[in-house]
Amino acid sequence: MATSLNLCNIAMIILFGLFVRYDDESDAHWSEHKHKNNITSDIENDFYYRYPSFQDVHVMIFVGFGFLMTFLKRYSFGGVGFNFLIAAFGLQWALLMQGWFHSLDPNDGLIKIGIENIINADFCVAGCLIAYGALLGKVSPVQLMVLTLFGITLFAVEEYIILNVLHVRDAGGSMVIHTFGAYYGLTISWILYRPKLDHSKNLSGSVYHSDVFAMIGTLFLWMYWPSFNSAIADHGDGQHRAAINTYLALAASVLTTFAISSLSAKKGKLDMVHIQNATLAGGVAMGTAAEFMISPYGSLIVGFVCGIISTFGYLVITPFMEKYLKIQDTCGIHNLHAMPGVLGGVVGAITAATASESVYGHEGLVNTFDFEGNYAKRTPATQGGFQAAGLCVALAFGIVGGAIVGFILRLPCCWGDPSDENCFDDEVYWEVGLISFLFTYFQL
Repeated sequence: MATSLNLCNIAMIILFGLFVRYDDESDAHWSEHKHKNNITSDIENDFYYRYPSFQDVHVMIFVGFGFLMTFLKRYSFGGVGFNFLIAAFGLQWALLMQGWFHSLDPNDGLIKIGIENIINADFCVAGCLIAYGALLGKVSPVQLMVLTLFGITLFAVEEYIILNVLHVRDAGGSMVIHTFGAYYGLTISWILYRPKLDHSKNLSGSVYHSDVFAMIGTLFLWMYWPSFNSAIADHGDGQHRAAINTYLALAASVLTTFAISSLSAKKGKLDMVHIQNATLAGGVAMGTAAEFMISPYGSLIVGFVCGIISTFGYLVITPFMEKYLKIQDTCGIHNLHAMPGVLGGVVGAITAATASESVYGHEGLVNTFDFEGNYAKRTPATQGGFQAAGLCVALAFGIVGGAIVGFILRLPCCWGDPSDENCFDDEVYWEVGLISFLFTYFQL
């Protein structure tokens, strides 16, 4: 693994040296740019507008996703540690891949990066971290690096097709991030199916303190999700509305999850798996329609429905998928990201298709859906059709891309992946010492 990481570092240094430069707002020539464009104050630099959102998204990627994966009794180091590794690698590769598609300066052929680029890089990484959730505890660090390398590449291509070619609106990434990332990971998990995984069954569950650590991740994700969905939304009312809609959908999904979890148990007790995951589903589903005039009660409806389908997924669909479809989904990403992501895409398509000037106003309709330039004559109904097409693209890239990468990871190479008996165990890749002794002999 050390050799692979050193090669990655060297490759990134070379590629960044050849292709990446600061954009106008982060370059030392900012003062000249201000004079040229009649900008009177440094406060108009995009940094001051976007950086608070970047901080929130960054915390979600490294703390939220990382700690959410610490629920396994013997795989907390791997959950948060490998999340750290692939996120740090992925954001570098994402800056390059997204830069070549979105930020390439036609004058000199260089990638110009600023604050919005690093937000988008974190978004790109989120898709791979979602995929990691399906494979948690069953793959090696080298396999995770390969998954991330191809996942970022596929993400950049599908993102370009959906956002630029089809001109789809997906500010919070229900389709581009969650649907793609979930089906990418689920397909790889299907290809890498382990028929003897029950040999590690005693390690695939949680204990009291591991679930508490995972709730830290849940709470960070839940609190910052309004920033995630609004981070790259349009200045002004679009971003404001995205934060409100997400906030309400998340609140509704919490109430519904608690209710359904309690109803599903014989004695009315709550299941921590549901509370850690399904409570976040409203934020996933609100990603596409976050900027739209879905109305406050509409946001609550989305959160309500997500709480139901996500909790139901953990109760019924995950066991069904493992038994009959041979998909071993460690974190239940199908319930938290796949189904809510698809629902979010559908909600976005319907909301776009039914948009009208009476609700948005003419200028508001143009600004929300960016009906300008080549898209000036596009109608809301047509936009709804393209929104639906974007969902299909995300699904296709996730499934087909996952199948290709899955077969690559099945090749008889020196991947160093754990045996069936050693899955979900930190001791395979980490120095654990006394902690391992305590877990083994006292089952803490």
